[in-house]
Amino acid sequence: MVKTCRSITALLLLSIAAVAISCQKAEAKTKMQKQVFGKTGNGQQVDLYTLTNKHGMEATISTYGGTLVSLKVPDNKGKVDDIVLGYPNLDGYITDKAYFGATVGRYGNRIANGKFQLDGMTYTLPKNDNGENTLHGGIKGFNKKVWAATDVSTPSTEAVELTYLSKDGEEGFPGNLSVKVTYTLPANSNELKIDYKATTDKDTVVNLTNHSYFNLSGQGNGDILQHQLTIHAARFTPVDKGLIPTGELREVKGTPFDFNQPMAIGSRIEQDDQQLKLGKGYDHNWVLDKTGTPDSLFLAAEAYDPQSGRVLDVLTAEPGVQFYTGNFLDGSVTGKDGKVYKRRYAFCLETQHFPDSPNHRNFPSTELKPGQHYHTMTVFRFSTR
Repeated sequence: MVKTCRSITALLLLSIAAVAISCQKAEAKTKMQKQVFGKTGNGQQVDLYTLTNKHGMEATISTYGGTLVSLKVPDNKGKVDDIVLGYPNLDGYITDKAYFGATVGRYGNRIANGKFQLDGMTYTLPKNDNGENTLHGGIKGFNKKVWAATDVSTPSTEAVELTYLSKDGEEGFPGNLSVKVTYTLPANSNELKIDYKATTDKDTVVNLTNHSYFNLSGQGNGDILQHQLTIHAARFTPVDKGLIPTGELREVKGTPFDFNQPMAIGSRIEQDDQQLKLGKGYDHNWVLDKTGTPDSLFLAAEAYDPQSGRVLDVLTAEPGVQFYTGNFLDGSVTGKDGKVYKRRYAFCLETQHFPDSPNHRNFPSTELKPGQHYHTMTVFRFSTR
């Protein structure tokens, strides 16, 4: 009888422990905040998912465009600021032309003349970049789509998984492309992870990235010209007047494009350099000094703001990064908190394959075939000095 009671007691304790663990998991998976952001013109509901961690970091993602609408990070005194540009409401993102915080696809950056060849076929895309080239996936790229979202949090992370099916022929691209983008914020570290996956049923091209505009002093709080930047790259891809790569991989040494040592973004931006004139500042792809295996993360770039002490490290598995200094911001956009976004009030570090890769055989391939799995990750890691 005593033995039986002990057995029953042990089973009860195990059951209680199991219930406790189950409750903890359920709590972790339902902790993420979700709210309605609004509706599109055709009545689709758009939601916001807010990820938080133990150190005061907070990331808010919209199902419209898979967009990072807010990223709050503490400075060296513990003050939390939103450090990405964006809009206070959904309408701003619907009419947006700057790609603030968006998931960009099917092909991030430019494709020359809106054309590329694949398997002997010529594919024609919308020329939404000054009527000359295709930019960021076309007229209605991934940034203008409503994604399906699922809370995939665990006890140690908060995460939201976004999915979208880009149908064969959408914006001129071949193949039904199934895309999954997961934003993850670990509980114990200030780093936002963005994981990209895709599969296709037909040969296609794909180049996904995030187009967040950063100002480590806080969104709308002045220009970023005093931010110190490091890019681990010995070469970059010079461009023509349409900002299309010429195909050359040019050494950065001895040019304003050498950021191998920390350098203020504004220290050389107005130099008499033809490439800077073409981009109206920096708007170029750097060929990263990639280390490790093809899928392994490595440190691509670092940015430091002396004013707030915030440090941003960008880790990626991609071969390139587009560094853009907000050259086309002109004060015509009023963003969050009534802040007016002026020229060079933010910078972008868009991890990617190279622009116009489908038209350059010497560039890393962006082709994806049936049975293959596109997978890449980028991490925005924050600290202070």
